[in-house]
Amino acid sequence: MTADSTIGLSAVIPLGPGDRADELARSLKLHPRIGEVIVSAAMPASGTLEICDRWIHGSAGRGVQLNRGAALARHSWLWFVHADSLLTSATVHAAAEFAAAGNAVIGYCRLRFSNDGPRLARLNALGANLRSWLLRQPYGDQGLCMPVEVFDSLGGFREDLPRGEDLDFVVRALAADIPIRPVGATITTSARRYREQGWLRTTLRHQVTAARLIRNARRSIRSDHP
Repeated sequence: MTADSTIGLSAVIPLGPGDRADELARSLKLHPRIGEVIVSAAMPASGTLEICDRWIHGSAGRGVQLNRGAALARHSWLWFVHADSLLTSATVHAAAEFAAAGNAVIGYCRLRFSNDGPRLARLNALGANLRSWLLRQPYGDQGLCMPVEVFDSLGGFREDLPRGEDLDFVVRALAADIPIRPVGATITTSARRYREQGWLRTTLRHQVTAARLIRNARRSIRSDHP
């Protein structure tokens, strides 16, 4: 299958309480390379649903919501995009081209933080990009993109984790020898949590949480395949 082939791409946006995704959803819905936009929310829709093609709501939890949205997808590729992400047309086009190549892979974008947080957040983006390149362990806010078959083969995201379902997912993908490759574009996401919760405190918490999640995921894999 060539890169010019048309493969449907379903964008799935998990929406938690207090989150807004109007700008993101509209930018995706209006882009000709996106087959559908699914908002998987923790609350019923309010007002018009013009910002997306499908809105589903139920219990909160990012893993639960991502799986719920993926279950509704009508196209052969899934693109999981966080609600506080900002996408350029070039990023959407790159993701669509990545999907059109038709490979059994997981794609991710370079991460950039917006200017709504401390300048030091740039170091966090640099660290995330290095981690993705060297260890093939991207975060969920880097826009994980994959065929439905790959998603299903891994059993979707874990729903019992309060956070870190993204790292757990990619660790299991690596163990299954699924390639994880860059899409070749950048996603900009909000840095407000570093401003609101403190840069150092948030950075240290993320590192400790990530290390624990990776360790637990590897232990779980070993126990399932002694």
